Amino acid sequence: MVGRGDRRGQMSVEAAVLLPVALVLVALLVQPACVLYTRSVMAATASELVRLAATSRESGESLRAFALRRLAAVPDVSVFHEGGPDSWEVEVSGPDDGGVVTASIAGRVRPLPVLGVLASALGRVEEGSVVLEVEVSGRARAEWVEGGYDAWIKIWE
Repeated sequence: MVGRGDRRGQMSVEAAVLLPVALVLVALLVQPACVLYTRSVMAATASELVRLAATSRESGESLRAFALRRLAAVPDVSVFHEGGPDSWEVEVSGPDDGGVVTASIAGRVRPLPVLGVLASALGRVEEGSVVLEVEVSGRARAEWVEGGYDAWIKIWE
């Protein structure tokens, strides 16, 4: 009987060691998934911004509002995004003379404490937060199309 009691004691010690190890492993899997989700939403938003800026005459503020509506899909939790909805940095430039439009979006993520050492692999680290940046460029028109809008409308004059 004494042997059985000792064995139960060993199992609780093993469980006490196994539980923190299991939680650390779950954290190691969850953090990259959160960052990947945030980056994918940022990339999709930047792509949509490029198309919108290339095909419309919208101003910078309305383009930013469009991007913020799309970025609202990212939960306002520090492992996904830190700083609230107004903390996103959204920049759109173009179309330039070559018809290229560029959209860039930056946001911050605060990694879980366990992953602080690995945070530098996720992006640039500033004040304990990882800065995620996405930049997408696209053409407003195909390269084989010559001339600009002014040249095109002269055909109809």
